[in-house]
Amino acid sequence: MSEGSPGAPGKRRFIAGAVCPSCAEMDKIVAWHEGGVLHRECVRCGFRDRMAEGVAGALPTRVDPGAAAAGSDTDNNDEKESVQPIKFFAPRPPGSTENHS
Repeated sequence: MSEGSPGAPGKRRFIAGAVCPSCAEMDKIVAWHEGGVLHRECVRCGFRDRMAEGVAGALPTRVDPGAAAAGSDTDNNDEKESVQPIKFFAPRPPGSTENHS
């Protein structure tokens, strides 16, 4: 039986970088699929739970505001951000009093 088959016990795998919510130890979490549900267990303290299936929606960011879910109150501003040019100047030699304009 394959790991993705509903009802088939899946292969247990360590999750790199995962931190146990009970004992706070890193790299002690084992995860597997069983009956179409993702399970996890800490091999140090024995903590066990089932994880919700599905993919969480993308969080809105300043870099990619389009990733926000429809109806989000985060980006409802009607104001447009103004674009301002940046001026670069050549570095002054040490001791120079020359003004750049």
